[in-house]
Amino acid sequence: MEKPGVHPQPHPPHRRRRHPVRVWLQPFLIGLVIISAFVSCYVGLMRDPQPHRIPVAVTGPQLANKVQQALGDSIDVRRADSATEARDALRHRDIVAVLGTGPHGKGLKLDVASANGLSTTTAVTKLVTAYAHGANQHLSVSDIVPLSRYDARGLAGFYVSFGVTLSGFALAQNVVGLSSLLHLRHRFTLMAVFAAASGLVAAAIAGPILDAVPAPYLPLAFVLALLAAAAAFTTKMLATYVGPLGIPLATLLLLTVGNSTSGATVGTDLMPSGARTLSALLPPGAAVRAIADLSYFQSSHVLAPLATLILWAAGSAVLLAFRTTKQRPAAPAPPQPQTAPTPHLSGNDRPTPHRATTDDTPTTHWAGTDERHFAPGNGTTRHPAFTVPPKVPDTMLKASSDCA
Repeated sequence: MEKPGVHPQPHPPHRRRRHPVRVWLQPFLIGLVIISAFVSCYVGLMRDPQPHRIPVAVTGPQLANKVQQALGDSIDVRRADSATEARDALRHRDIVAVLGTGPHGKGLKLDVASANGLSTTTAVTKLVTAYAHGANQHLSVSDIVPLSRYDARGLAGFYVSFGVTLSGFALAQNVVGLSSLLHLRHRFTLMAVFAAASGLVAAAIAGPILDAVPAPYLPLAFVLALLAAAAAFTTKMLATYVGPLGIPLATLLLLTVGNSTSGATVGTDLMPSGARTLSALLPPGAAVRAIADLSYFQSSHVLAPLATLILWAAGSAVLLAFRTTKQRPAAPAPPQPQTAPTPHLSGNDRPTPHRATTDDTPTTHWAGTDERHFAPGNGTTRHPAFTVPPKVPDTMLKASSDCA
């Protein structure tokens, strides 16, 4: 029952907590940026690829001048003294095609290397075919560096590098969540061992098992291990420096821009100048070029992409170690002796004691005097003038007043 005159207090209305707009707006915008970049890079680069100064060796000075005038900047004509020398350059990936006169000086002969990529080979063949048609000459085409039997479209290297990049990216995401559980050296060991294992496994599947990538096993495994390390350490480094935006930034840099400009689906000679520059600087493009060099071109230009992969992996690891070591918390200070709470005494004439604990005997310092006298039994020092008398019970005070 409610007491008369007492009204129950109403419960305050429950207010739903409103999250800031950025809590849901940030992931929404990040998703839109990633899908926009993905579609723009992949579909945009394949929408209308245009050849730009594709290196082609031409034998004979007269033929070289005619081809240069007819095809303009689409072809970078490189004069060759002999067909043998030009084909040797083609096998070492210094050029992408060789154009010369046919047998007995009749017609034209074009030698290509489909291992350079079907998009590049097709573009060169179309350009030279159009020139031969305009010159009323027959054109014969031969492929002297063909693709592997189980890689008819030349995309095996791209898919292998894409899978290894994705695995390194996914590992780094998990390592980000283990930062509070694993020491720095343990996280580094985890990423390094995983990179080596992923390189060995991916090279074994793409090479000896499926026979789609004809590169030597150990060099291929080394390239793929470097790619996995570059992806893992770069992702972890960006997450450490940038925070929650580091993972989306790594997605854009490695999985979207890096793979779309790698040169497998669209040859680098058919890309805009900016995309060609990114292709040479980012890990996926370097890995695709290294795989092609190891597989078809006698490792002629493999050092440059290897250097790119090593710089990404080692540079990201060094930056990550520097930032993590810099943020390491300092050693805790030694514990200080605890101070007992100050007793509260009512009244204006009573001083406030300040208790300080010593090593052996507790001592009470009474404000307002420097004289100290030892009071036996309690281990304290007090001034006699400030000794607090015992409090008289209220019942005795009342009885004395009644008697009066």
